[in-house]
Parts: sequence; structure tokens; C-alpha cells
Amino acid sequence: MKLRYSLFLSLLLILLFSCKHDHKHGPGGHDHAGHDHSGHDHSGHDHAGHDHAGHDHAGHDHSGHDHAGHDHAGHDHAGHDHSSHDAKPSNLKADLTYPGEVHLKNLKQLTFGGDNAEAYWSFDDKNLVFQAKNEKWNAPCDQIYLEDFKRDRKSIPPLLSTGKGRTTCSYFMPDNKHVLYASTHLWDEKCPPEPPRGDKYVWPIYESFDIFVADLDGNIIKQLTDGSGYDAEATVSPNGDKIVYTSTSSGDLELWTMDIDGSNKKQVTSGLGYDGGAFFSPDGSKLVFRSSRPKSEAEIKEYKDLLAQGLVQPTSMELYVCNVDGSELKQVTNLGKANWAPFYHPSGKKIIFSSNHESEKGFPFNLYMINEDGTGLEQITFDEAFDSFPMFSFDGKKLAFSSNRNNGGGRSTNMFVADWVE
Repeated sequence: MKLRYSLFLSLLLILLFSCKHDHKHGPGGHDHAGHDHSGHDHSGHDHAGHDHAGHDHAGHDHSGHDHAGHDHAGHDHAGHDHSSHDAKPSNLKADLTYPGEVHLKNLKQLTFGGDNAEAYWSFDDKNLVFQAKNEKWNAPCDQIYLEDFKRDRKSIPPLLSTGKGRTTCSYFMPDNKHVLYASTHLWDEKCPPEPPRGDKYVWPIYESFDIFVADLDGNIIKQLTDGSGYDAEATVSPNGDKIVYTSTSSGDLELWTMDIDGSNKKQVTSGLGYDGGAFFSPDGSKLVFRSSRPKSEAEIKEYKDLLAQGLVQPTSMELYVCNVDGSELKQVTNLGKANWAPFYHPSGKKIIFSSNHESEKGFPFNLYMINEDGTGLEQITFDEAFDSFPMFSFDGKKLAFSSNRNNGGGRSTNMFVADWVE
């Protein structure tokens, strides 16, 4: 959402990637834009031999949503040439999985080029809505698209956003006939400027982001936020009654909720730091999110100074849970580095998320599972570059996520769906 894919590999420092939220793979900042493999169907091809190890993906900006992750509003993958690194044999198998990925079966690749992330299921599990940046689709910055699983893989999927400005963090509404997403198009029809590259990896927090509801023909039906400041990274409760999002309405990046019609807006969190990429628990009673919580005087000053410039530095994030009203706030992870893009397991007792905590150089990012109380950490994927933005289908049978696997050694981030095996 902010970008989950829109603010979602330098922290991939990747998106340190993902509602997310450019697809700077994660909080790391890997710029893959500019290398387009769209149109090339790599499914079924074994690209063993393309090793991303050695690339700093800690920097994919998926700000917005975890999108940590998550400037998808800004996942910028451009400018990072993987070809300059010595290729080593890859462990990627012909079925597109890596050894050890025992929870994934029948893995299918849905996109083949560009930056595609923050793919989230409809309530009936028939469709996905996602954001993509792809010059061949006439999308120089993130726009929102529909994946109906019926299209020719070489065709452009249906565009659900206006095609103007920059969007991030889309999500289906309960009726499966509408989606919500954040967009800057009312402020400017052009893509907003990227922050200048400096010594540190940062994500832009565009005050021009507001949240809209559109039908599946791309017609905007309603505007849910219209205040000054950043409003994005919205997701919907499984109960269909509430929306959680990130906003600077209070002066800091906090979680807020509103009723499904946009009314009854309430602030949920209040701790200093970037709270974002939130999702509801399966029963709708809790929220899981990632946050940077500066503690030292120097960290606090740096955070406030950057925020005053409309920037955040998503290189250090941990996972938290709380009740929907913000009570009983608890820290789940204490792993260090970038832990983001969390989503509840269908049991409501575990959380799947993306992390680079085991990476010495900021990459790779892989998916992990952890109990809600912080115990039982288990690695789920064993990618050599970047995996993030996981979401279980509502029936709990499938997992959608974004990955750099099987991209021919290039820069594209693509969507994948697998059967989930307990």
C-alpha cells in the first residue's frame, strides 16, 4: 500500500518493496525500472545459472504497503544492472521453486516483465488486484490492474486506475465488484518526482495520495479521503465493515481506521515512527503491521527531519500486532534489519512476512512465518533475491506473492500464485 507496492533492493534496500507499496524491492531500494522482460514467457524454463546473490536488494521501495516495505508508490528498480555481477549457478528448479520450499506446490508465474507487486485476492478468491510499473503497458509509474486468470499472458491486464498520476496499495471491496487504491492523480496527472538519490535509501511520502473506490471498469465511484497529507496503504477487514490505512493526519505516520463507506475515521496508533502496511486478522479483531520506531535522540531527529521533507528511511522495521482500536499493542519480531509485508495465516495464530534479517548485505529477502507471540520462526521461501507481499486466499488454499525469481537474471519483479501446503 504505500507504498505497499506504493511507498513494498538497497533495503531491498528492496522495497526496503512492496501496498508497496516503484517496486523498490523492499526496504532496500533495488531499482529495476528500465529493464523490461514483459512478453517473454519464462514459465517452465529453468534459469539455473542466474544468481542474484551479490545484488543489494534491500532497497525496493514498496512503501506504502509493505509494501516495507511498500513504496510501490515508488518501487524503483531502474538503474541496477545485475549483469555486472559474476553469475553463479542457481538452485531454482524447473517448477520455479527453490529447495526447501515445502509449503509451495503448483507454483505459477502470472506476469513476465516490469514491476508487479502487492497482488491481493478478491473476497471470493476469483481475482487479484495489483499494481504495476511497465513502460510497455504505458505505465511509467505504478497503476492498478486486474488479474482474472483468464487473459493471454502476453496481453495487458484490465486497467482499473485512471492511468494518471501514481497509484499504490489496491484492495478488493467486499462485493468483489469494486476496489480501493491510493492515487496522486487529483494533484497532478504526471508521475510525481522521485527523491534525489543520496547516501541513504529513502522512500517518498507523497502528500498528494488520497484513497479512492473504483469499479472493475475503472470508473471512480467515491473518494474516501480528502484531507491534507498522506493517505494510503488501505486494506479491508474480512468482515467487510472497516478499512485500515496509514495517514499523516496527526502529523506522524500512524494507522487509522474508517468504516467501509469512509465515515467514522479513528486514529489507531500513536507511537513515533512509520506505522504502515497493515492487514486485519481473519476474524477482523486485530491488526498486524510493520513499524520503524526510532528510540535514540539521533534516530528521532533523523526521522523527524526526513518526514518534514516527505521522506522515510525504511531500513529498520519490526512487526507489531494490536486490537483494531489500538489496544494491547505488542511487538512480534525483534530480528533486526527490515521485517515487513506481514499477513495473517488463515489460523489467525501465525503471521507470514518478508525479511532480510539473515542477509549480510541486505539481500536476499525471503518469506518467513512466525507465531503471533514471536516464537516458532520458520523460513518459507529460499530465494536468491527477493520474495515479498504474501497474501493467503480467503479459503486458505493459495498464496500470492511477488518475486524476482525466474526473471532471466534481469530486473523484473513478477506475481506468483501457489497452492499452500501445511
